[in-house]
Amino acid sequence: METKNQTGEFEFRGGSLNGFLMIVIDIVLWASVVLSILLAIVGESGVYAAFAVLLLIVAIICSCGFSMLEPNEAKVMTFFGKYVGTFRKNGFYWLNPFMSVKNVSLRARNLNAEPIKVNDKAGNPVLIGLVVVWRLKDTYKAIFDIDTDVSAANQVGASAAARMNKFEKFVAIQSDSALREVAGMYAYDNEDNNGNEITLRDGSAEINEVLTAKLNERLEMAGLEVMEARINYLAYAPEIAAVMLRRQQAAAIITAREKIVDGAVSMVKLALDKLSEESIVELDEEKKAAMVSNLLVVLCADEPAQPVINSGTLNH
Repeated sequence: METKNQTGEFEFRGGSLNGFLMIVIDIVLWASVVLSILLAIVGESGVYAAFAVLLLIVAIICSCGFSMLEPNEAKVMTFFGKYVGTFRKNGFYWLNPFMSVKNVSLRARNLNAEPIKVNDKAGNPVLIGLVVVWRLKDTYKAIFDIDTDVSAANQVGASAAARMNKFEKFVAIQSDSALREVAGMYAYDNEDNNGNEITLRDGSAEINEVLTAKLNERLEMAGLEVMEARINYLAYAPEIAAVMLRRQQAAAIITAREKIVDGAVSMVKLALDKLSEESIVELDEEKKAAMVSNLLVVLCADEPAQPVINSGTLNH
């Protein structure tokens, strides 16, 4: 048996036999038990009776050690309370039936956490949810460093499923804590339009990396590993959603107005330059000011301009 210090998992080095070979041996043993009993009855011999009892005990022990292991599954082996290794060989085997076995799955699993309400860096309440892809990495820590007691289960398969469900609950609680911490480090969006600060809305790649690192720090003690963590839901909390929507609409209107004004000023300047260069009409400063005012009203107004026919002259 392995004798290294029990601070983490190691491979099981104990004896294991091919399961199909042991089936043949077990059949031979049971046949020998029946034959010994018949000989004991016919010959009324105590030797055959004792031999039959011995063979019966051996046959019963051999019948109890069969075990099958699929890919990405493992068995945590203990011998009278002592951890003796993790068995990972895929296939059909016979193992020492006096060992206690705890089945675990090493496959990747998804956790789709429901959105929770948190405060961002600016103190705004937001709803945020995440998806976590995780798997069991260290079987020793997972079994012996956190509480996964499933003694109420009646079957090995059921106990393995119940054990993995307890791992998932552990991941869910730690994910909630990590998500609250990470969400509080960033603002929902960049209200000042600085463009330099990472926000929850536009910095998903960087934030997902930070979230994955935070989760791995928390789950290391349980022998669990997060392969990927990403935010899959982000919105303002209902109590401020309407206000924030109006703020976003106002910001969009201001940005649009700025572009409209810039375009209108350029068009007015172009019109004045053309009139002056081609000597179409001579305008004094007062007429230019009136023309600029009218053009800006026409170009910047939301409603279509109403034409007005001037029947007088420019000198009138």
